[in-house]
Amino acid sequence: MTDGETGRVFRLAYVPGVTPAKWVGIWTERMPDVPVALVTVPAAEVVGLLRNGGADAGFVRLPVDRDGLSVIPLYVETTVVVVPKDHAAAAADEVVIADLVDDEVFHPLDDTIEWAVRPGLPAFTRPATTADAVELVAAGSGILLVPQSLARLHHRGDLTYRPVPDAPQSQVALTWPTDATTDLVEDFIGIVRGRTANSSRGRTPASPAEKPAQRQAQKPAQSGSGRRAVPAGRKSKGRRPR
Repeated sequence: MTDGETGRVFRLAYVPGVTPAKWVGIWTERMPDVPVALVTVPAAEVVGLLRNGGADAGFVRLPVDRDGLSVIPLYVETTVVVVPKDHAAAAADEVVIADLVDDEVFHPLDDTIEWAVRPGLPAFTRPATTADAVELVAAGSGILLVPQSLARLHHRGDLTYRPVPDAPQSQVALTWPTDATTDLVEDFIGIVRGRTANSSRGRTPASPAEKPAQRQAQKPAQSGSGRRAVPAGRKSKGRRPR
């Protein structure tokens, strides 16, 4: 940590359903003098918050408008259908989109799943949020498809959910304003990428596409006998006597 980081706070935004506890725990161990301020932000607002300087970095659901942002995709979530417990889908281990063709499906305004063709029949309204859509599903007005973490977040006793393996999936990513890539942001990137505390903080890392080429360039050429080739201009030395 540099002297300029003393007294700083690292502001980390995250959208509903994402659980940053694992990474925050590692940060707390490595950077005890820089506390983390967690900010829960609706999916539709997190990019604006980052661009306005309201957070140093954030966990988002792709796709987002990447203009001016750096993005590291992290993991993909299973899409599930949320239904009342007496719905036919509740009797199956998983369902496919074709099973839902006759159901009214809510499409909340904060949905981050990219649908080429939306499943089922359009519901009578577009709820403002996923939480509002879950309430309507509980009322028996339709069903809902969401990333599994959101189904868990909004779990309630009268509803259940089942995987939909042929549905598009939501991807979670870490993002931050490119022109505000501070040392603290680089430190957090290193934690998210699994770097150790002794890995020189991982600043300005090579892109994944560059690393294999670098390793190949550093690997010495092999002669047909299995001995290392002697670079041009260097004389071969005799063996040392034993």
